[in-house]
Parts: sequence; C-alpha cells; structure tokens
Amino acid sequence: MSEALEPWSEFNVAMVGATAALAGLLIVAMSVNISTILTSKTLPARAAASIATLVLAIAVTGLALVPAQPLWVYGTEVLVATAFAAAFEVHAVSTILRDDLHRGSRLDLAGKSAAGVLPIVTYLVGAMLLLVGFTSAGLLVIGIATIVAIASAILLAWVVLVEVLR
Repeated sequence: MSEALEPWSEFNVAMVGATAALAGLLIVAMSVNISTILTSKTLPARAAASIATLVLAIAVTGLALVPAQPLWVYGTEVLVATAFAAAFEVHAVSTILRDDLHRGSRLDLAGKSAAGVLPIVTYLVGAMLLLVGFTSAGLLVIGIATIVAIASAILLAWVVLVEVLR
C-alpha cells in the first residue's frame, strides 16, 4: 500500500467487510424470489446492476489494501473495475428504456438511472484525479464513491425486491 493510501486503510478494511456482508445478504434476498425476478423484463438487469455496484465497492476498497502498490496502478484498477460495473448499469438502463411500461415516464427513468449512474461517475472522477496526480482529492472522491455505491446498490435492490411483490 502506498503512503497516501495508508491513512485510508481502516476505512477500506471496514468497507470491504461491510460491503461483502451486504452483497451476500442481497444475493440471498434476491434468490428467495429469483423465479419471480426472472419473469420480469427489467428486474434481472436491475438486480445485476445492484450487485455489480456492490462488487465494485468491494474491489475498489480491497485493491486499496494491496501492499507496495503505486497510486497509478491503483487508479488504473479503479478505472477498470468501474468500467466492468458500468457495463451492468448501461445494460440495466437500456433494458428499462426498452420496457414499454416505462416509456411514458422519462422523469421516473431519469431518477432510476441517476441512482445507478452516480456511483459509476463518482468512481471515474476519483480514478482520473488519481491518474493525473491529484492524490488527496482522488482518494477522497473514491471514498465518497464507495459510500454512494453502497447507498445506490441498496436503493436499486430495494426497488427490485418491492417490484417483485407488485
């Protein structure tokens, strides 16, 4: 772990553990209703985006704990992990766009998309700040992105679980 990442080690350890536990709980909660989720046009993509966002938070905070890692390597890892999660979010948004039930409500779609896109954008900004040399700002933005990712994933998972019961 680089010197700049050292002050963040307790935060990262706490976030890896808490986020991994939360991801496990959400997977169990979703698996209880998996047959109903799979009958929906949009719920599987939303569920996948929610889990991908949590995995992103786990990966980013876990990779920050790798010893003797240069910051540019960490910034690149955050960028790659974010691109992976972004693919799931893009799929979820495009699935919702194609769903006839949501065509009439662009405001609703914008809100649901913002909740999923916000952590992705925040991680991208943090990674770019790290890569261009703004270390303190980049690490702070990545820390904020982790909290935003957890809140976003919980919100998206809640939407999936509530929609199952409608």
